[in-house]
Amino acid sequence: MKAIIEAIEHKRLDAKLAVLISDRKNTECLENAQKHNIPSFFIDPTEKEREAFDKEVAETLDQHSVDLVVMLGYMRIVSGWFVNRYKHKIMNIHPSLLPAFAGGMDRNVHQQVLDSGVKVTGCTLHFVEESVDGGPIIMQKTVDIEPNENVDSLKAKVQRAEQEIIVRAIKLFGEGKIKVVDRQVIIA
Repeated sequence: MKAIIEAIEHKRLDAKLAVLISDRKNTECLENAQKHNIPSFFIDPTEKEREAFDKEVAETLDQHSVDLVVMLGYMRIVSGWFVNRYKHKIMNIHPSLLPAFAGGMDRNVHQQVLDSGVKVTGCTLHFVEESVDGGPIIMQKTVDIEPNENVDSLKAKVQRAEQEIIVRAIKLFGEGKIKVVDRQVIIA
């Protein structure tokens, strides 16, 4: 989120962060949103069915006239209802080159990457579909793995790559240059 805020503030991205929604109460992202006067909300997921929670999130998104939903650090699987409601308008960033290491989250993915012995990893920005990490791929960026790499150093490198592609993709989406045709993302 910091990269998006910076890009907007430095006029590299003509966009507005309409609202931030978190399913975790005490997070840095909520604090950052408040510092930058971005409306922010904690929506408690406990004791709610997935679709009921997603409908509550959608109500807040709609109240703020959201055109694009960007999932950053959002550790929930969304319902089919939500996916269909915002079809090809939900972007998710994943810390590997999908389809490799799909389904995992955060540090676990980086550890799997290191354990596998691959020499290159990266990140994938994709549209969200009902299958976890299975939506149409918008962009990917590679990151080389050094011989002495650990989870923390790899995570930092991948996060820098994530920041680059998310800002670029939001810009292209806002310009109407991203289309999905037969599960393939076309960038004009």
